[in-house]
Amino acid sequence: MSYSPKNNEQGFTMVELVVGLAISLILMGIAVKIFLVQQKAYNVQQQLSEMQQNIRAATDIIVRETKMAGYDPTDLGFDGIGNNSSATSIQILADLDGNGLTTDPNEDITYKYYDDPDFQIKRKGSTGGSFQPLAENIEAFTLKYFNANGDEIGTTTPNLIRQIQITITGRTAKVDPDRKRVDGIGYRYGTLTTRVTPENLDF
Repeated sequence: MSYSPKNNEQGFTMVELVVGLAISLILMGIAVKIFLVQQKAYNVQQQLSEMQQNIRAATDIIVRETKMAGYDPTDLGFDGIGNNSSATSIQILADLDGNGLTTDPNEDITYKYYDDPDFQIKRKGSTGGSFQPLAENIEAFTLKYFNANGDEIGTTTPNLIRQIQITITGRTAKVDPDRKRVDGIGYRYGTLTTRVTPENLDF
């Protein structure tokens, strides 16, 4: 008598296929969700980074030019901070070329904040020029002025100004939907404050 081996190989049942497919779909859904969460976090960080760079760049430019306020090699006797200065604008005067005048384009500079709908800091490089955008997505641009004793003063006596505190608050260019559900606005904000002591202002 001879015996032949039984064929014990069996395929997947329909139930096993359905269960396997369901598990695969669940794992794929989890992977997609993780990817979307990571992508969203990356986008938020990119927005924050761009906002911080925007604030930093604007601050660096304003600080650099503010430091030249009052440069007066021919002893004209003008005030380095002009009369058009306020809590949201600053006029900087300097005789950079030493010709006894402050009328050249970069010798009479004004920075001014334009709120809704612009949300920009704008710069005007001469008395006859027009304001041009310097930084966008700016929520606030605030200036404070201090005398030689470190006391905060207004701009009605520009000859007494010795220090200027510059505060810029920026916001992200796009709204974060999660943030909007919390505060109803959705922007993320960042603030940079710098105090400048122009060496050409008399002490």
